[in-house]
Amino acid sequence: MKPRIQLTIAVAAASVLAADLPSPALLVLNKEDATLAVVDPANGTVAGRVEVGQGPHEVAVSDNGREAYVTNYGAGNTLSIIELPALKEHRFDITPLMRPHGVAAWGGKVWFTAEANKVIGRYDPAANRLDFVLGTGQNSTHMVLLSKDGNKIFTTNIGSDSVSIFDRAQGPAGWNQTVVAVGKGPEGMDLAPDGRELWAANSRDGHVSVIDVNAKRVIATIDARTKRSNRLKFTPDGRRVLISDMEGGELVIIDAKSREPVKRIAIGRSPEGILVEPGGQRAFVAVAGENHVAVLDLNSLNVTSKFNTGRGPDGMAWAAAIAK
Repeated sequence: MKPRIQLTIAVAAASVLAADLPSPALLVLNKEDATLAVVDPANGTVAGRVEVGQGPHEVAVSDNGREAYVTNYGAGNTLSIIELPALKEHRFDITPLMRPHGVAAWGGKVWFTAEANKVIGRYDPAANRLDFVLGTGQNSTHMVLLSKDGNKIFTTNIGSDSVSIFDRAQGPAGWNQTVVAVGKGPEGMDLAPDGRELWAANSRDGHVSVIDVNAKRVIATIDARTKRSNRLKFTPDGRRVLISDMEGGELVIIDAKSREPVKRIAIGRSPEGILVEPGGQRAFVAVAGENHVAVLDLNSLNVTSKFNTGRGPDGMAWAAAIAK
């Protein structure tokens, strides 16, 4: 009886917090606590928390703002689906797929990488089932993102030193893959706002590979001088690119036009996840080694504040409007 009483109390507490959830909200995963924190981006206040699976790494939000989807990388075979208005979580077993990591929400479906299987999986929330699997044939398929129109899928493949570009095809083939060789250990990546270039941060050689999306080839290599790059994000105007350097403890800022670093900020031990707010005025950087999120003013390029969400913050997502 005791566990049932504790569960009732936990659900009641979550419901009380859910009534005051901010909108918009910043969602932050805490890897060591195995929680998702809902944060008011205006002041860094944590409005609510919910438990997820072991070692959560990445999170995406549905288009309607009602659900968040978390890859439980440490647990090995589950996704957490969180009802944001109520802060209720349930887990979906993706077996036989294992080690889910990158995640993206597009077209009412949830796309995620399964590193151990060298594939992209797709979860259908409406049917509560896996409805599609797409193989990359590449080692450690890590991050995934889709183009705005959903006709291209990109993955970084750490162990194969490659980026996969999938183009939607007609007929039974479904998708056609092009494998682009890049630098050593590509991990973080982002698509330029105009969709013409994909930038991949190579974690093992300190370089960034710039890929022409239409030509499907590397057109430039930037020496970012990172010790172990983790995430890479464009600003919404496409002018700058932010890279977190886990081992160097820095945030590296690159001018996208000149392809040159313009500033290096000593931001703390093990910076990992990066999120640029939609308006492009600020960026949030998860400093996992110091258990806080740093707020960067993108006009002055200075850290203006820090806030705590839990132990080991990493993946983040923006919930533009949490439906009540």
